Amino acid sequence: MSAEDLVRSFFATLSTGDLDRVATYFDAESTWTVCATEIPGAGTHRGHAIVEAFLRPVRGMFAPGQPKVEITNLVAAGGWVALEAIGRGKFLSGTPYENRYAFWLEVDGATIRTIREYMDSHYVAMLAP
Repeated sequence: MSAEDLVRSFFATLSTGDLDRVATYFDAESTWTVCATEIPGAGTHRGHAIVEAFLRPVRGMFAPGQPKVEITNLVAAGGWVALEAIGRGKFLSGTPYENRYAFWLEVDGATIRTIREYMDSHYVAMLAP
């Protein structure tokens, strides 16, 4: 599977909300860095903590299976994939959510080694419960 295919599969899986399946894309050395401060999930998460200490609590603020991630642009070179995406969903309160993202992902075989996530952090800070 190409790096591009793996990344597309990852975001499709993430959009289902099945975090146990999402966990299979990472190993103990994988990192996910939310390149923002003072918002839920900010900072770098490694290995098992990517799902348990980051994704479960953050996605737990949303309705089940949300937000959905729609890839709008993607480029791949070697083991790196860069993409733009839109995340859409609703918080548990019913408040709608729509944010634009940019991601850099490093892929090593069938494993996502690195994710760097950029978003409108002001928007998140204003909406997050």
